Amino acid sequence: MRKGMIGIISAIGGAAAGVTAVSGMLGSKVKENHKKSDKHLALFLMMNQWVKVKQEGKNLASYFEQEGYKKIAIYGMHYAGETLAEELQGSGVEIKYGIDKNADKIYADFLMVTPDDDLEEVDAVVVTSITFFDEIEEALGAKMDCPILSLEDILYQV
Repeated sequence: MRKGMIGIISAIGGAAAGVTAVSGMLGSKVKENHKKSDKHLALFLMMNQWVKVKQEGKNLASYFEQEGYKKIAIYGMHYAGETLAEELQGSGVEIKYGIDKNADKIYADFLMVTPDDDLEEVDAVVVTSITFFDEIEEALGAKMDCPILSLEDILYQV
C-alpha cells in the first residue's frame, strides 16, 4: 500500500510540474502575442493618422521642406518606411539612404545600410519604427549629429 501511495504522490507531483512548465510556456507565448498585437495596433493607428493627413490635403514633403530637411535618411524600411519613400518621390526632399537591420535583403531606389554601418550626415533621420523609437534614437544619437525624428510624431504635427 505504501508503494502505491508513493507512486500516486509522484504522479501528482510530476503532473503538477508538467502543468507548471506548460503554463509557463503558454504565458510567454501569450506575452509575445500581446506585444505583437500592441505593435500592430500602434502601426494601424499611425497609418490611420497618415490617411487623415492625406484627406486634409497635407503631405509630409511640405513638413520636411518647412523644417529645412532637404536630405533625410529613413530608419525602418518595412510598411511605413516604404510608404514614406513613395510619398517623397518627386518632391524636393532627397532620401540619401535607408537604414534597416535587413538592409541586404531590401530593394530600394536609394542606398540601404545597416545601423552598424558608417552613417553619412543628413539633415534628419526619420524613424518609422514606433515601438522601439527611444532605443533607436539613443543609438543613432550617439553616431550622428542631426535630429532623429519619429514618423508618428510628425504625422500628429502636420
